[in-house]
Amino acid sequence: MDSNGFFVRGRSFRMRKDYEAALRDQKKIETILKKYEDAPIEKWKELLDDLEHRAYPFETLVGEDFTDEVDEKIREMEKHPVKSTKGTKVKKTSVKHPKEEVNTPKKLEDYDKAMQQQILLELKTREKKRKRFVGFCSIVAFLCLGYVIAYFFFYQKNDMEYEKLAAIREKDSAVSASKEPVVHLTTEEQVSDEILEKYKTLYNKNKSLIGWVKIDDTNIDYPVMQTQNNEYYLDHNYNQEYDKNGSIFLDMACNPLRPNTNLIIYGHHMKSGKMFGNLNAYSNRSYYEDHKYIQFDTIYQEGLYQVMYVFRSHIYNEDEIVFKYYQFIDAATPEEFDSNMQEMSQLALYDTGVTAVYGDKLLTLSTCDSAEADGRFVVVAKKIQ
Repeated sequence: MDSNGFFVRGRSFRMRKDYEAALRDQKKIETILKKYEDAPIEKWKELLDDLEHRAYPFETLVGEDFTDEVDEKIREMEKHPVKSTKGTKVKKTSVKHPKEEVNTPKKLEDYDKAMQQQILLELKTREKKRKRFVGFCSIVAFLCLGYVIAYFFFYQKNDMEYEKLAAIREKDSAVSASKEPVVHLTTEEQVSDEILEKYKTLYNKNKSLIGWVKIDDTNIDYPVMQTQNNEYYLDHNYNQEYDKNGSIFLDMACNPLRPNTNLIIYGHHMKSGKMFGNLNAYSNRSYYEDHKYIQFDTIYQEGLYQVMYVFRSHIYNEDEIVFKYYQFIDAATPEEFDSNMQEMSQLALYDTGVTAVYGDKLLTLSTCDSAEADGRFVVVAKKIQ
């Protein structure tokens, strides 16, 4: 619909609902004309009487126009009573879209006062809607800009915080290197609970700190946290602030003081690449060749691990009898250990040539994987130092 509206029997209708009502009136009029087309003047007078007493429920002014047309026809028939009425018809005006109207008024003053008021009202309504829409768009744009700025500064602040933590670790590590080394493994059964010098400052800032994980030439260089549940550090950072990136954390069932057979570490797969966002790069063997080693220190003992298995899995229902890597923390017997190794070997994306035997200590890094519902991407490594 353009600025001139729709036309039915010479009348303009700007609103869609009024236009549709006029079309319904048009159909009623066409039905009446077919019935009275060859009728004598008496019948036309009866029709006029019915129209004036609203026997036909018209919805728009098109009905009143038709009443006037019938009255005009009767007057014409009275002037020429001898002339046959056959073929004499009330003027029919076809329904035209404004594009088909030849003499369509183009200026506001070409309309009558009532139509001018209606046009002005419609224009005011449209202008209000336009202003509201522009205002809404401006608010949305402002909020989006604010979000982008906040997002940028948040991640800048986040990166700076982790850089500070890494700097503290490196500084304390340098200090501890000048001192006599602390023996952490006195026997196979006894482990010192002495916290490494390079982690003491960080530990005193947050006693949920349990270690540090690092893979050279990658963004993975983070403190590792642990609490009595596996939920808190899903959305909290080292400073215990809400953070949708969460933190890297050790499974609650693992014991970093007297390490289990397999220590499992979790981290979010962030699109920004933060946390374990780039861990799935291990799906390419070439990436593995350049990043074979993972450094994971507990706060009690340093450790170096060699990548052994890379595979995809997912979270299963509790009643499903299947290998669930996230439940493999301890192996009580060689047979149980070998069974888990075989399961992971079958899932492996490629053969690294690295194997493990009962008594070896393992490290598992786990993150989400979009390849399937509740998918997980897993990297398993064997401790070599």
